[in-house]
Amino acid sequence: MSLKNFNPTTPSQRELVIVDRSDLWKGKPVKALTEGKKKSSGRDNYGHITSRHKGGGHKRRYRVIDFKRNKFDIEGKVERIEYDPNRSANIALITYTDNTQSYILAPQRLEIGSKIISGEKVEPLPGNAMPIKNIPVGTIIHNIELKPGRGGQLARAAGTHVQLVGKDGGYALVRLRSGEVRMIRGECMATVGAVSNPDHQNTNTGKAGRSRWLGRRPHVRGVAMNPVDHPLGGGEGKTSGGRHPCSPWGQKAKGLKTRNNKSSDKYIVTTRHKSKRT
Repeated sequence: MSLKNFNPTTPSQRELVIVDRSDLWKGKPVKALTEGKKKSSGRDNYGHITSRHKGGGHKRRYRVIDFKRNKFDIEGKVERIEYDPNRSANIALITYTDNTQSYILAPQRLEIGSKIISGEKVEPLPGNAMPIKNIPVGTIIHNIELKPGRGGQLARAAGTHVQLVGKDGGYALVRLRSGEVRMIRGECMATVGAVSNPDHQNTNTGKAGRSRWLGRRPHVRGVAMNPVDHPLGGGEGKTSGGRHPCSPWGQKAKGLKTRNNKSSDKYIVTTRHKSKRT
């Protein structure tokens, strides 16, 4: 898939860069593999905004994705590659030899008609899934479980991948895109390959309206607000803030450490901060 530019017939067309989706399926998804999706618009059960800048956008149906890949030793064939409005990656419709279907995250280099399989020990080809202890060291993987049977949680966004760098005492060592090196139980499932649609990061929305179609509301700068609304608000004329950049509730931006999960610290071999310094 490549990027698509447009002739500058309007100001927004001049800047617009999108992914060319001409190769993707143009019909509707399989109805049995979809569910209704309710918008929260960033509100909690009290109706209070807990996640700002969300709301509106085109109506969507949720595609049920098989993140567990626990259908062992049953070969599947890629029927088609589809667009999914709920994620940045593309998805693939798989038809198994027992006549069941499911959606999976489409890895790069997976084509229509390709065969995939999950199992204890299978070939390390794109789309095949197996426990991470049986994957060769150095392999690029995605959709990695953090607990056996829970389903993939790491490396699911477009173009992402993780590299298996070692194995030690029932654990696998993986290097994440951030530079962090982490231990994961060897029984956890992972899928071979990198996630599809790597050009997603090079797109340009082109205009504010396209962000609204995606359900993104305007993001107002703190220095443009009044003092009642933000710590950086107020002042005569245009001001630069005069203090450390922060959220409306005073929490500092620009690198303040807020991680507070000591239970999983023991699984992190090298933090992403140390890897950047070396």
